[in-house]
Amino acid sequence: MNVLKFGEMKAAGQKISMTTCYDYWSARILKETAIDAIIVGDSAAMVMHGHRSTLPATTDLMVQHTAAVVRGAPDKFVIVDMPFLSYRKGLKPAMDCVETLMHAGANAVKLEGIEGHQDIVEHIVESGVPVMGHLGLTPQSVNQLGGFKVQGIGEKAAARLLQHARRLQDAGCFSMVLECVPVATAKRTTEAVAIPTIGIGAGPHCDGQVLVLHDLAGFNRDFRPRFVKAFEDGFDLVQRAVDAFDRDVKSGTFPTDAESYQ
Repeated sequence: MNVLKFGEMKAAGQKISMTTCYDYWSARILKETAIDAIIVGDSAAMVMHGHRSTLPATTDLMVQHTAAVVRGAPDKFVIVDMPFLSYRKGLKPAMDCVETLMHAGANAVKLEGIEGHQDIVEHIVESGVPVMGHLGLTPQSVNQLGGFKVQGIGEKAAARLLQHARRLQDAGCFSMVLECVPVATAKRTTEAVAIPTIGIGAGPHCDGQVLVLHDLAGFNRDFRPRFVKAFEDGFDLVQRAVDAFDRDVKSGTFPTDAESYQ
């Protein structure tokens, strides 16, 4: 997968699959899958570090996760989130963040919204760095949005989202995430732009789909929003393995000679 392939897949009507990844061991698993691309999301702040939002993610945190993922899946196309406010402090701080993430191994960066930083997006693209946009529910704006809520409801909001999608395209983005927007809004936007839309809670008409790895694998029993489908019960799998280990240790059946050095 490369940045040009995204547009080619949309033109050919081929769906794009993506998932998040935050560490080396899970990247090693994804390396052996057919998944098209990986997002090292600032959702790592929530999934891996237990925060209530993505806001505590920093550039340093994203660098650590990015480097680990790239070591585990060096041949995958890796897109990395620019953290909260990193692209709102002016051109130099934004480009310093981009430079750091790219040195960590990113193939592209992702940022949320377009209002107030379109010039930053354009400059990043003109500097030779692929940029993915993100519209709809933008988690870094959770306090302004009043929580994690569906966006783009109603004709006015849908028209605004479509306008922002066109601006992202005009700024040079190679694709964009549409998060938690009504099906009709996502369909309308997808058909109106030439670059691929990647949906999460945006219905089946987007050009691709992304889910958090821990959600699609069923590791998080406490988080099952409407748009998440758990394709396996990873929580139960790990729990059963640990309980089996515990039983064998306490019964004296592990380790045996087979697991011991003579």
